[in-house]
Amino acid sequence: MSAMFEHGEFLSLAKSMTPEELGVQLSGYGMWKTAANARLGIPSVVMTDGTYGVRYSIQQIEQDEKGGQDFAAFLNVVNQRAKDVEVAWGTMKPATCFPNGSSFACSWDVALAQTLGDALGRECQHLGVNVLLGPGINIRRTPLGGRSYEYYSEDPLISGELASGVINGLQQRGVGASLKHFACNNSEVERTSMDSIVEERALREIYLRGFERAIKQSQPWTVMSSYNRLNGVHTAENSWLLNEVLRSEWGFEGVVIADWHGIKDRPAALLAGNDLDMPESETRRASLVQALATDDTLRATAETSAARILRLVQRAKAAEQPQTPMDVEAHHLLARRMVAESIVLLKNRDDTLPLEKKSCQKLLIVGEGAKKPVIQGSGCATTTPTRVDIPWQEILNYCGDEIAVSWLQGSSDDATQQQRLLDEACIAAHEVDKVVVFVNSEDGYDGEGSDRRTLGLQQGHDELIRALAAVNDRVIVVLANPDAVVMPWLPQVGAVVETFYAGQAMGGGLADVLFGAVNPSGKLTVTFPQRMEDIPGWHSYPGENGRHFYSEGLFVGYRWYDARQIEPLFPFGFGLSYSSFAYSAITLDRDSLRENDEVNVSFTLTNTGERAGKEVCQLYSHYLTTGRSRPLQELRAFCKVELQPGEQRRITLTVPASDLRYYHTGRQQWILEEGELCLSVGPHSRELPLRATLNCLSKVARHRLISRDTQPIFVLDNPLAREHFNRFLQQQLVVSTDDADRMLEHCRNSFFSIFTTFDRRFRQRFAPEAIDTLILTVNAAIREQETSPSAAMPHYAAGNKP
Repeated sequence: MSAMFEHGEFLSLAKSMTPEELGVQLSGYGMWKTAANARLGIPSVVMTDGTYGVRYSIQQIEQDEKGGQDFAAFLNVVNQRAKDVEVAWGTMKPATCFPNGSSFACSWDVALAQTLGDALGRECQHLGVNVLLGPGINIRRTPLGGRSYEYYSEDPLISGELASGVINGLQQRGVGASLKHFACNNSEVERTSMDSIVEERALREIYLRGFERAIKQSQPWTVMSSYNRLNGVHTAENSWLLNEVLRSEWGFEGVVIADWHGIKDRPAALLAGNDLDMPESETRRASLVQALATDDTLRATAETSAARILRLVQRAKAAEQPQTPMDVEAHHLLARRMVAESIVLLKNRDDTLPLEKKSCQKLLIVGEGAKKPVIQGSGCATTTPTRVDIPWQEILNYCGDEIAVSWLQGSSDDATQQQRLLDEACIAAHEVDKVVVFVNSEDGYDGEGSDRRTLGLQQGHDELIRALAAVNDRVIVVLANPDAVVMPWLPQVGAVVETFYAGQAMGGGLADVLFGAVNPSGKLTVTFPQRMEDIPGWHSYPGENGRHFYSEGLFVGYRWYDARQIEPLFPFGFGLSYSSFAYSAITLDRDSLRENDEVNVSFTLTNTGERAGKEVCQLYSHYLTTGRSRPLQELRAFCKVELQPGEQRRITLTVPASDLRYYHTGRQQWILEEGELCLSVGPHSRELPLRATLNCLSKVARHRLISRDTQPIFVLDNPLAREHFNRFLQQQLVVSTDDADRMLEHCRNSFFSIFTTFDRRFRQRFAPEAIDTLILTVNAAIREQETSPSAAMPHYAAGNKP
């Protein structure tokens, strides 16, 4: 396939295949490859895991030529614990372990996301990998999710934007991305069979919206379907999800890949739009080949899918650059920069940080994490790092001869040693100026295949922090965790530094922030609850009898805490700096907004501190009055700005009207709601000092379309529908306009349908054909009014709910 082909030529090639050849082409070869076809000159391509680093198994990629698939080896990959990654050093090629998704996303830096994608692409090219299975952007619906560390946020906007950056960087380097896991794979509990029951608006506005944004902005070469069922149908076999939404609505042109062993019924999955079955399964392939021999519709679908795969193969082979060098040092430095950009300073009482000689001549480091850092999560994404920065050594490098520094273990899994180590640490803490304690969440249980069991830290770590804070009020807590944790000791400590899982350069990037070489600028992309019971949907987690109801609906993350007026431990978007920033002088470039418009929101940002620093500016929207259930506010735009001390800059954020729409389940379409909209700007979701308003103008009436079941009040409050019903009564009952109007008004208080009410109150039965014609006429008139370029904008009372 050295020559470039058009789609029609790929399809012709697919049509020339026998059923057996088609079955092979639509199935994986071994664990990580597509199948080759010597007769037709089709080579194979290599793919592997890698949401934050390239996972390259020598045995599984280079030495598996048997055409089968070692299930034990697959389970070994899935069950890989991050703390045991060194065991696999001899079987895995080292690659840069960049900050995990939950860590890196806190940078809020789309340009840096593209730089990450470029670096991952370079390493893939060096290793001979054509498709990298990432990024993963499932919504972090609950902090208990076992794979939360791979994902970016509880909000679809930042998830989609960062994913777009990574995909663009990766694919511009000639390596395909696989956006995953599509969709609603938000828990690891019974993950291959659990049915995610999600109401339609939440599905569209929260769980699919990040995917839609990334696909439209970056067109990933592949999308990976998830393991779970979605509203009763396995996503791998869900034609509505893969054919209607992904391909028809969003215009996705690439290959849909099933998550490994995620297909139950291979012919059904193919008809639903799932092109490539991974990894190789002789059983599933045989079932497909058998069905292809007798089903012409399936055969035509298979040819289309094969053409997509052939296009992917050619694109990947044409872009191969096997001589690409892997600059290990440069990528490690990039990882270190990403760590420093992503670390979130959650507390800093009385300038406990940064560490400086004038306020800290004696420093105590406590915790095993200082010498054996927790840098990544467990499962398929686990990367064998090229090197690992040791925080203890990086801290020593900064202290030099100016700060006396010592280390103590502080705690142990061995209960017989716990009290001795705790007492030893407390005695030492009493004699020093400041203490840096390294703690982490439970390490080794959660990850791929297992959700977290608690929001607490590893056993003994909370007690260690409390004990140290009791003897020294300058305790600095360094956290390593996949997602939110609770902090019962928060009031007693001087500072809290959140690293999440920050990758191989965590030690160096952390030291840069601790000692002030880098001013922290990371901000949370999830809300931290005060207790586990405050988590949205906690009352229905993790489901039962194979069904998990997403009971919070639209109110995911900060939307839930805002609507319920629950005070979080730390709000969405929160993060401190060694500088301070002031927001002022907000203006809008328009006072009204229509469907295809966009509004530019400008404001002044000033660095009022004494250090250069970066601020993540966030813009949220909310309707002052609304006719429907909506979150109080939603993130609409953001940017990261660097300012020198005293510097002032005018910032502009742009919000297209399309981003303000809600999904109307009755009309099955996105609609811009009419009304007064408030746009707010500030440093995080609970601190928005700037506000400005504009009017959203929509040609779509607030009134619902009419059906046989519509109650009279909804007909009467819709002027256009009321007019048509008035004419209907005039014609059917031979009454005047005024009499028909009085008859309609007489029906207002009925809670039965309009036609049942006619039947009971007027003792009149109308022909079904006449009723159907009326409904069609009314709805056609409503739609015509809404789509007519010359139609006046309808203005209806706010209480008239659709």
